[in-house]
Amino acid sequence: MEKLKNLLKNENGNVLVLVSLAFTGLIALTGLVIDGGQLYMTKSHLQKTANAAVLSGAQELTNTEAKVTSVVDEILTRHNETGAKERLDISMNHRVGIELKKPVPLFFSSIFGVESVDVRVTAGARLGAMGRGTGAAPLGIDESISLEYGKIYELKVDQSGIEAGTNFGILALAGTGARTYKDTLLNGYQQELKVGDIVETQTGNVAGPTREAVDVLVNTCSSPLARDCPRALLVVVYKPHKHEQNQLKQVEVRGFAYFYLTERMRHNDSTVKGMFIKRADSGFEDLIAADRGAYSIRLTE
Repeated sequence: MEKLKNLLKNENGNVLVLVSLAFTGLIALTGLVIDGGQLYMTKSHLQKTANAAVLSGAQELTNTEAKVTSVVDEILTRHNETGAKERLDISMNHRVGIELKKPVPLFFSSIFGVESVDVRVTAGARLGAMGRGTGAAPLGIDESISLEYGKIYELKVDQSGIEAGTNFGILALAGTGARTYKDTLLNGYQQELKVGDIVETQTGNVAGPTREAVDVLVNTCSSPLARDCPRALLVVVYKPHKHEQNQLKQVEVRGFAYFYLTERMRHNDSTVKGMFIKRADSGFEDLIAADRGAYSIRLTE
């Protein structure tokens, strides 16, 4: 009987040890979950911040390096991560990259002398020639033109279609007719255009509707560097496709360019005056698209 009592006492002691070990393991596991969760959430937040910073900064890669830096810093401030910037690499007209670092205080690991861990993330975004996009104006330029950015060009809008051999022309993106043309010039073509699409040229004299639309557009913003500026028109870069009686009836989309309207059209004026600019905006890259200064942005890491 005495031996049985001693055995039961020993088993009670074993259970107490096992419970203590299990409780210690549970605390350790809970601590690891808390620390791991904190590290995961911090890294996720930093990565989203880094992605937003380079995507926004890349919009200014055709502007100035100072503007890229300013936009990146603005995004970091909005996400309360101003002090996290470890490195910023800018290659104008090409790419922007960033590295963020943030120390994360630990709960459980601090028991073992590990007070914090540095979380690091990187992100990059680059420009690519736009090959698909929406919002195009019903104006086009021949892909054979080698553009001089900042130079004033005059696009004629008084011809019936596009005469063979000319460098500029008006397009019937949303259909024919002066009213449709004017609406498309004001608001852009709302369907997607892409490299390889065949579009019709616009026939008839549209100088009047062009003048009315240009008068509205030139008052929308005052600088070609302004974001979302309606007077910076996305125009089609085309390749002649179908000729008929010395008229170019159809063109093939080869890429896109941005044409900034510099002034109103005078009474009875038959040309649109403006300059071609480099600009990064929404759209999609195509490796075979003609590079005429219209760029889309994509994350690279």
